[in-house]
Amino acid sequence: MDERTKDILKNRLDEENYQKLTQIDNPRVHECIAKYVELGNPRSVFVCTDSAEDIRYISEKAIRNGEESELAMEGHTVHFDSYDDQARDKQHTIILVPQGVDLGQIIRTKDRQGSLDEIHEIFKDLMKGKELYVRFFCLGPTNSEFSVLCLQLTDSSYVAHSEDLLYRQGYQEFIRQGRDARFFKFVHSAGRLDERNVSTNFHQRRIYIDISDDIVYSTNTQYGGNTIGLKKLAMRLAINRASQEGWLTEHMLVMGIHGPHDRVTYFTGAFPSLCGKTSTAMLDGETIVGDDIAYLRKIDGEIRAVNVEKGLFGIIQGINSQDDPLQWKALHSPNEIIFSNVLVTEGGGTHWIGRDGEVPPRGHNHSGEWYIGKKDAQGREITCSHPNGRFTIQLKALENLDPTLDDPAGVTVSGVVYGGRDSDTSVPVEESFDWVHGIITKGASLESETTAATLGQEGIRAFNPMSNIDFLSIPIGKYIQDNLNIGRNLQNPPLIFSVNYFLKGKEGKFLNEKNDKKIWYKWMELRVHTDVPAIESPTGRMPMYEDLKRLFQEILGEEYRQEDYDRQFTVRVPENLAKIERIKKIYQTQVSDTPKILFEILEKQKLRLEKTREQFGDYVLPEKLLS
Repeated sequence: MDERTKDILKNRLDEENYQKLTQIDNPRVHECIAKYVELGNPRSVFVCTDSAEDIRYISEKAIRNGEESELAMEGHTVHFDSYDDQARDKQHTIILVPQGVDLGQIIRTKDRQGSLDEIHEIFKDLMKGKELYVRFFCLGPTNSEFSVLCLQLTDSSYVAHSEDLLYRQGYQEFIRQGRDARFFKFVHSAGRLDERNVSTNFHQRRIYIDISDDIVYSTNTQYGGNTIGLKKLAMRLAINRASQEGWLTEHMLVMGIHGPHDRVTYFTGAFPSLCGKTSTAMLDGETIVGDDIAYLRKIDGEIRAVNVEKGLFGIIQGINSQDDPLQWKALHSPNEIIFSNVLVTEGGGTHWIGRDGEVPPRGHNHSGEWYIGKKDAQGREITCSHPNGRFTIQLKALENLDPTLDDPAGVTVSGVVYGGRDSDTSVPVEESFDWVHGIITKGASLESETTAATLGQEGIRAFNPMSNIDFLSIPIGKYIQDNLNIGRNLQNPPLIFSVNYFLKGKEGKFLNEKNDKKIWYKWMELRVHTDVPAIESPTGRMPMYEDLKRLFQEILGEEYRQEDYDRQFTVRVPENLAKIERIKKIYQTQVSDTPKILFEILEKQKLRLEKTREQFGDYVLPEKLLS
């Protein structure tokens, strides 16, 4: 390292932590740490290696400094964010771009140099009086073609502890790769904390992603979606790198669906927040590789995927013993778990919206002391837990963990699934005609009604291609083309499906039960292996009634009625045509680099729908399509 870097580190770190850094022969690592130690001006610096002792120091520090509190069950802790810091801050999450670079009007960007000046001014002395934790991690399995190394600097022991549960340790990988290591950088400060140890200066809450330097800045926030750098913030950096190198970074679960004769078929799936993603990945009887982020590469003529993470940062609302037995068991066992923004009851128990049992009359939550009927400053009733309350846990705590989690080669992807909140248009499950049709009509055309997982108004139908729009760092058209390209020249590309768990009838009630998704995935697994036929509709291929009836009986032990099938799988021509027009307008007016094939595929779908309407009317029963 150069003399200036050496002087800063020698003066600001004790000998033990300095020696930990010198084990890594990479000047860029040392320079980055020295720069932000000098700028943030922490009281002390702790360099965390992969040792159990160092990792334990982080979790114990989170208790001692009050960012987490111990609960009654062994290993369980709770963290509270500020009442105004409960979701991803989309308004202040911004991609920094140099002059002359245009990512399109949908992606939020700012001038790079001016924003760097601003964020460095905010960071000045922001860590004063606190300890800085220096962390080394690996996204994806270590020693793999998929591996991406990461350096995290944070003054929040909660953030550092969360990342221990979520990501693979990387200190030894940094040592092994030395000067060849190419890594992402994350710099976070929770800023000034109040008496509850939560962030306060939200007027200076910033989440800036500098794709030119592979670095993310996060200030004056603690909520995991804004601060756990290796999660959605790293996605922006990885999407940019993947686009340059010909692979994909996707907002996708990875899971194994178990079929006949001990067959395991691997699927990826993209869902916006609060759309059933984690509950899908956790289906009992199936195995989970990952629930949130996947890297996909074309290797030896097939698409392979890995889980970027080793843990879950899951939404806890609605988890109950009947619908979510695997998660329920893990959450009630002595595992290492961080609960966030749930209700803590007397005696150190927890409760959340949708949990088994009566809501306790009082307790402690993100609003402070809580009781039934408590209202916020705007007169709105405060629920026992926040709708976006979370839990952070290692996947190894789950009984349905797939054995391929850490396989450096990943898994072969046989099916890709896209799903969102759609109350009136799409059928519960449908297969695309081919790769291009699926990417365009299922992925690039994905819409979803907004939820509490992001700041803003709920219930608005939001355009969200591949469920990844919030995390894109490249133009949308380029991103769609990247998805089209990865499926080219494959002898047997994965099948692409759509699912819709939120279809409603005329009376406004859901047409599906929560566990019906088990059937949709079993049917998709059979389709991958051409074990069952399908009905050709104008928008894709749908299940036959008899196949679903058999699966409902075999899997759920339930009778599946013809009238339920008809209501669920009716082709809704007006709604589908309206969706095509909405999507076309967005790509015509807001995306300047839309691939021409998108409009061609949508126009063909429009013509098929219009022809169907001429033959059968606006609402078409599946049996009509067989005639």
